[in-house]
Amino acid sequence: MSRVGRVERTTKETAVVVEIDLDGTGKTDVSTGVGFYDHMLDQLGRHGLFDLTVKTDGDLHIDTHHTIEDTALALGAAFKQALGDKVGIYRFGNCTVPLDESLAQVTVDLSGRPYLVHTEPANMAPMIGTYDTTMTRHILESFVAQAQIALHVHVPYGRNAHHIVECQFKALARALRYASEHDPRAAGILPSTKGAL
Repeated sequence: MSRVGRVERTTKETAVVVEIDLDGTGKTDVSTGVGFYDHMLDQLGRHGLFDLTVKTDGDLHIDTHHTIEDTALALGAAFKQALGDKVGIYRFGNCTVPLDESLAQVTVDLSGRPYLVHTEPANMAPMIGTYDTTMTRHILESFVAQAQIALHVHVPYGRNAHHIVECQFKALARALRYASEHDPRAAGILPSTKGAL
């Protein structure tokens, strides 16, 4: 069974197309017009082993906010679509990823209930190229809202803003991969005592 999600989102501010295959090989084709964000979405696909296509045309003449936000919303919706009925998946996943002096710890529950807990070091550099570092939390909020997952992201320490953000995306990729993979011991079983996710 193919686990592919495809979402098109068009507003007066952006036009976004996202396609994700949860059972891919990590092939990515990403273009948002925000170089560092493209780099992060590439990390998400490659380390999650998700085939990921993202094409966003946004109002970058204003700033990057709408482009980044709407891409994250579409990505979350596509991820939820690709998960399907969630029968036979592990549901929970976690991963800790270092990147030089920075460390990210990510835990996810594909619960059907959106919730985000996010901490990262204070006083980070405000910009990485054209990427506003305060947007990392907003990306996660937007993704969680549409994917309907519980996500805890904790960066206990780090110094370089690039490293702090990148290790979060790499750990998120792996945690989502582990949670969404099929559990061979639970074929045909929904991982919930409620009978619904």
